[in-house]
Amino acid sequence: MITKNEIALEPPYPGFPTFNLVRLLKTVFAPKPGERLAILIDLANPADVKDMAFLNERELAVQRVAYEVFYLGLKNGGLESLGLVGGDLFAYQITGGSNLDLPDQAFDPSGRELSLTTDIYPRFDIFLCISTYSATAPLTAFAKKYGFRGATLHGVNEMILRTGLSVDYNEVSRKAEQLRLGLTKADYFDIDFEVLGQSRALRLFCNGQEAQKSHGICRGEKPDIVNLPAGEIYYVPTGAEGYFPLRYEDGTIGWMEVTQGRVQRATLLRGNPNVIKAHNAKLKADPITGELGELGLGTQELPAAGQDIQDEKILGTLHVATGRSDHLGGSLTPDRFANPKNATHDDILFSPTKTPEIKMPQARMIRYGKTEIVIENYQPSAYIRSLLAS
Repeated sequence: MITKNEIALEPPYPGFPTFNLVRLLKTVFAPKPGERLAILIDLANPADVKDMAFLNERELAVQRVAYEVFYLGLKNGGLESLGLVGGDLFAYQITGGSNLDLPDQAFDPSGRELSLTTDIYPRFDIFLCISTYSATAPLTAFAKKYGFRGATLHGVNEMILRTGLSVDYNEVSRKAEQLRLGLTKADYFDIDFEVLGQSRALRLFCNGQEAQKSHGICRGEKPDIVNLPAGEIYYVPTGAEGYFPLRYEDGTIGWMEVTQGRVQRATLLRGNPNVIKAHNAKLKADPITGELGELGLGTQELPAAGQDIQDEKILGTLHVATGRSDHLGGSLTPDRFANPKNATHDDILFSPTKTPEIKMPQARMIRYGKTEIVIENYQPSAYIRSLLAS
């Protein structure tokens, strides 16, 4: 018998239903009776999963959520309610970068050393990867090879649990499809930026491709990996020209000069010139790291959670990404990078909370010879609102 406190967080965030693990997994996966589920986490020392020793490290907030909310929620009746079996937890070594290939070595809570590809991937039907860095790209490739489904929930925190993971993903999927239909087959997008008194623009070419959606639904037998929270419309650009600003982790801001679909050079606007120097050295040594592999538009009305996994799904935000794009249907695979450690997929989010110094006066879609404004000052345009109202 499941009690509310075993699978739900109280109190709910204003305007959102109470988080319920069983409801979430049932909506996302529609699991069949007897399917096996496992949880993956990342640790600096994956052997620390033995006897759950990693719980002694207070800074491992994401991994603690994986254990306390997901692992215990499943063990305390969630698996039975869903008709699933397993609920095993495994740890692998933290990769150090977004969407880098995963190591093969893993450990279980008994201390056994295992192989992800030999001992774990073939044994389970559904995976929840709750980690520090996104593993969407590598798990997508393994899902196709081994036939499993799954969700990546990197950076999950309490705000995400109470909001982005508490919503009805049937409704998220419905709204995403409404927006997708109104944005598909775009010729290109123009995005205006203003930073520290300077104004420049970026043009991203789509060449009439079908827009794709991240909508959080991963049902049926088709191998697939979804990102949770979900809620975006995205494209793999066929080219790009112009400039966009980049706010580095230390607060340094630079202009990225883009030609032929790649960042060619970074120029300092504010901050540490050594950060810009290091970036330019990386672009010179491994030019493909600058390739623009995604344009994404958020589709959900959500509060900012301080983690890109949710904040990039907020309606009115926009992100571009550099690096590998194979998991999105693009052609940039890890083997094409000069250094395997550079084979990341790095989202660059523009939002009023993540990049307050960067203004985005307007983003426009050009399609069928007509221009439609999609975002103005980090707010969805009248055109976007009309799509959601239809």
